[in-house]
Amino acid sequence: MTERRAAPETVVPAAPLAPGSRRPGGRTARTRAAVRDAVLTGLVEHGYPGLSVEYVAEHSGIHKTTLYRRWGNLEGLVVDALDLAGEDSWTPPDTGTLEGDLRALAHTTAATFTDPDTAAAPTAFVAAAFQSRRAAEALRGFYAERFARCEVIVARAVARDELDRRTDAGALVRAVTSPLFFRLFIIREPIDERLADQSADAALAAARAGVFSTPPTSASAAPA
Repeated sequence: MTERRAAPETVVPAAPLAPGSRRPGGRTARTRAAVRDAVLTGLVEHGYPGLSVEYVAEHSGIHKTTLYRRWGNLEGLVVDALDLAGEDSWTPPDTGTLEGDLRALAHTTAATFTDPDTAAAPTAFVAAAFQSRRAAEALRGFYAERFARCEVIVARAVARDELDRRTDAGALVRAVTSPLFFRLFIIREPIDERLADQSADAALAAARAGVFSTPPTSASAAPA
């Protein structure tokens, strides 16, 4: 037996800087999505230490021999679940101002990890990354891709003359959310909208002060 039944869909609302959900078409894609849902459910219910290939097989309806053949082991299942989570069409906020975009980014990130309806799955993925090297690498790749999408915020700001063109876009967008993640997962302090605004405003002030400016190239630094 290779397939029995489809697991109930795990509801994971799309979020900007957290693993979201996507449902591609086709039988293979549906199988992959069912497995991803089972992995998410298991991580939320039992955490990474309590998750097993047997659990994923039971809750996805995919025989464990198929899971071992296609994904190798439990780490492979978690890594693919993160890869699938990143295959969505999310785009960063576009409020018309850099301040508005950064605040919107911080607010949505904070809401994702504090709203009971959305927090469980992405929090479980982060927790898994503390216990599995491959999960950590996959999570790092997920966020690298997410932050790359957010760099358009800085490009728009440069086009509006809100920022110097030498501003390091990646450094700025990371600075917006890093304090929130630090509070959430390192010192375990609560976050709210006020702290989200504070994080965005601090990053914005630093960017305007040139903190995230890249050094000039040798060609541009040379005297005329």
